[in-house]
Amino acid sequence: MRVDTDDFGRPCRCGREHHIDVKEIIIEEGAVDKLEEAMCDGFLKQYISPLLICDTNTMKASEELMEDIYDRCQVLTLDAEGLHADEHAVQIVEHYMEEDIDLILAVGSGTIHDISRYIAFQYKVPFVSVPTAASVDGFVSNVAAMTWKGLKKTVPAVSPTAVFADTRIFAKAPGRLTASGVSDLFGKYICLADWKISHLLTGEYICDRIVEMEEKALRTVSASLKGIAQGEEEGCEELMYALILSGLAMQMVGNSRPASCAEHHLSHLWEMEVINDRLDALHGEKVSVGTLLSLREYKRIARAVREGRCEVLPYEDRDAELLQETFGKKGLLEGIRRENEPELLLEVSPARLKDCLDEIANIIEELPEEKELDHAMKKAGCRRDVYDIGLTEEIIPLSLRLAPYVRRRLSFLRVSKMLDLKGEE
Repeated sequence: MRVDTDDFGRPCRCGREHHIDVKEIIIEEGAVDKLEEAMCDGFLKQYISPLLICDTNTMKASEELMEDIYDRCQVLTLDAEGLHADEHAVQIVEHYMEEDIDLILAVGSGTIHDISRYIAFQYKVPFVSVPTAASVDGFVSNVAAMTWKGLKKTVPAVSPTAVFADTRIFAKAPGRLTASGVSDLFGKYICLADWKISHLLTGEYICDRIVEMEEKALRTVSASLKGIAQGEEEGCEELMYALILSGLAMQMVGNSRPASCAEHHLSHLWEMEVINDRLDALHGEKVSVGTLLSLREYKRIARAVREGRCEVLPYEDRDAELLQETFGKKGLLEGIRRENEPELLLEVSPARLKDCLDEIANIIEELPEEKELDHAMKKAGCRRDVYDIGLTEEIIPLSLRLAPYVRRRLSFLRVSKMLDLKGEE
C-alpha cells in the first residue's frame, strides 16, 4: 500500500495546520526495489554519498534483498548486542561516518531509527526509513527517544523523507519483535486517556482528528490480531500501517503526546535502572506491562469516584525525599529536578479537578477492561505481567509513584497524587 501523506497535512478543524515532512510511504512486498529505483533514477538520485546504518541482526534480515543498495552506500553495522540509542552509539557513528555523507538510510527497528534520525538532525542531512520489523511506532517520528548519561530524554530529530517498508523483510521478523509493535500500539489506550484528561483539567491543546487517527490504528490492529500473531503478511502490513499512522500523529502535533504518556513513563523508569537491574525486555514489552498497570490503577480510581470515595487534595510535594533517595544515588537527581520544573500539578486547580471527577471517570470507563486487554495482548504474544520482563510485584507501588517524574508531561497517574481514595488499606 502507498500512504498519501498529503491527506494528513491539510487544514484541520482544530484550527492548526499540521505539517508533514515525510513525502513517500510504501508498505508492500517489493518496497526496497522501489527504494533502489528512487536512488538510481528517482527523487533520491541526487544523493551521491549515502550512509546506511544497520546492526548485525538487521543486516542479516535485509542484505540479500538490498544487495545493490548496500553496494552503493557506506555501510555502518553496529553490534546488536547491548545496542541502545545513547551517546555511546552516536559517538561510534560519528567516528566512522565519512565527512561527505549527504543521505542516511536507517535499516532496522526502533533503536537504529532513533540513532539515525538524531544523526541526520545533527548533520542536517535527510534520512530514509527501511523498517525491518513492525516493532515500534517511531519510524516517522520527528523526535528521538534517547538515553543521555542515564536519563531518558525525547530530543529534537528529523522525520524520514521516505519510508520503504518491505513485507518480505518485516513480516519475517522474530515474533517477539512483532508482538512488541502490538504492545506499543495498545499503549495508546492509556496515553489518549491521559491527553483527554489533561485537556479537561488544564486546557492543554488536543486535536480530535489526531485522536481519531490513533483510535483507527488501535481498531486496525485489534481486527488483525490473529494474522499478526501467525506472521501472515497481510496482518503484519496492517500492523506496520497502524504503527506508521501513530507516527504521523506525532509528526502532526510536533511531539510524542498522542502516543506516549503514563504507560511509557513506566517503561522509561525501568530503563533508567534506578529501582531495578537491567531488564532483558524490549521497549514494547515494557510498554505493554506499563499499559496494564496504568489501566488497573485508573480503573481503581474510577470505581472510587463512582462510589464517592475519592477526595481531592491541594498539590503538596510529598516525594522530594524519595526522589533524593532513588535518583540521587545514581547521580540523576539534578536532571530529574530540571525535567520537572515548574511542577505540572501547580497548573491543576483542586476545584477544577473536583468538578471534573465524574467526566474523568467517564473517560476511564471507555477504556477496555483489564481482562479484555490482557486477553488481546495474550492473543498477540505480548508480555503482560511484571514477571514477564524480569520484575516482581513488590516493585509496582514504587513504580507507579516514581514514573510520572521521568517525563514532564501531565498524565492521570501524576494527577492521582492529588487524590485520596477512602475505604482502602
